[in-house]
Amino acid sequence: MPQKDPCQKQACEIQKCLQVNNYMESKCEAVIREMRKCCAQYPRGRSICCSGFEKEEREREKSKVTSEGIPPSPQ
Repeated sequence: MPQKDPCQKQACEIQKCLQVNNYMESKCEAVIREMRKCCAQYPRGRSICCSGFEKEEREREKSKVTSEGIPPSPQ
């Protein structure tokens, strides 16, 4: 039996919040923060629900490094 995703509850809370608030992210900042906290507790790849946040984080790091003129580290 596959393990339950550790951040699934938070991901569901985000979906509920977005639906109730007509998909306005600004109204769901608290639940999004909770999701980020959950994702930070687990190694990359452990939670499928966190994959979007992990991708966003990698892109942010990449653009930060590029803007500072430092070549990105190989992954």
